[in-house]
Amino acid sequence: MHRDPNLYDFWPYRDRPKITWPGNKKVAFWVAPNIEFYELDPPTNPSRKPWGRPHPDIVPYSARDWGNRVGHWRLMEVMDEFKVRGSISLSVAMLDHHPEIIRACVEREWEFFSHGIYNTRYSYNMTEAQERAVLEDSIKSVMDATGQRIRGYLAPALTHTERTLDLLAEYGFWYSCDLFQDDQPQPLKVKGDNRLISMPYSLEVNDVITYGVYNQSPRAYADALMRHFDQLLEEGAETGTVMCIPLHAYLVGHPHRIGPFREALRYITSHRDDVWVTTAKEIAEFYLAHHYDQTLTDIARRGNARPGTGFNPIPQEGV
Repeated sequence: MHRDPNLYDFWPYRDRPKITWPGNKKVAFWVAPNIEFYELDPPTNPSRKPWGRPHPDIVPYSARDWGNRVGHWRLMEVMDEFKVRGSISLSVAMLDHHPEIIRACVEREWEFFSHGIYNTRYSYNMTEAQERAVLEDSIKSVMDATGQRIRGYLAPALTHTERTLDLLAEYGFWYSCDLFQDDQPQPLKVKGDNRLISMPYSLEVNDVITYGVYNQSPRAYADALMRHFDQLLEEGAETGTVMCIPLHAYLVGHPHRIGPFREALRYITSHRDDVWVTTAKEIAEFYLAHHYDQTLTDIARRGNARPGTGFNPIPQEGV
């Protein structure tokens, strides 16, 4: 029997306190292009193999390399068209491998958050010292290259240790994308007098899942994005929701896929009177300042709070 990891409290979706986004928007909408580097012959991890076939394997390597050489630029143009800034889920090694992509993102004032160093190096079996080194390197390297203090984290290939969330809070991160339990931000239970929230990311409308697992057509994917948005917009009239579209340029950036995605982005952004088109960092900062405490109060009111949640000070930018 697996025990509940107790990372967050049970918080029923109905009858929650109202979340009001800036400008009384109903949906906070953000797009998360994963800008990643997959090594041709990565170090062996006993818990997981990076490639399905014996490696070095040039086929999956080159397919992903196409995303950085071609697909990302096509995706960036579409996002520019609809004035959508990306929140980059960054393999930090990309700062060295493709600095031209980083410069293009900085010019557009896109956000960066850490997705580990390489997407082919997993957190499984890391020591605490190794995991700390990844976080410290992420913070310093992105700051040196972009001037940004990263505030978010998505573990490489969604791999974690039992200490990951506590370390994120200790190092001044504001949000984690590694949990998928809700359509609104929620406080996470971490050690010390720190705050960390779960930021709504998505597997259901992640192009890796829709194309690689569900085998959806590009038009079916675009339709799913629009229906997903419509539901969150309807519910957002009662209390603000969050929609994230996680993307990978080596998938959505292909010529036969980018057109339907463009139409979905056109549809969502056409509702700007009701939609806050923003970044994950801006959502986290606003939520921490305006709604974090009321969430904890509501959880306690329902009698669902368990040890581990505290009323902690609001983090300040630049810390």
